[in-house]
Amino acid sequence: MKIEILGTGCAKCKTLEKVVHEAVAKVGGFHQVEKVDDIMEIMKYNVVSTPGLVIDGEVKSTGKLLSVDEVVKLIEEAQKNA
Repeated sequence: MKIEILGTGCAKCKTLEKVVHEAVAKVGGFHQVEKVDDIMEIMKYNVVSTPGLVIDGEVKSTGKLLSVDEVVKLIEEAQKNA
């Protein structure tokens, strides 16, 4: 599973990256976590408000800071649908 955090480096983006790493540790298993800070790459997802969270190519959240539990739930839902 590939998880991308979209953001150019704002405080919320950095915090979401930490939250995602905590959520991945909670869920377990192998997950590729990548921080995307290139604005052109972010625009490819049609995300105009960061931070953004993308799981396996699907935008799951934009413009807000999620909790660890919210990210865990999104990861688990994506695993079920995989």
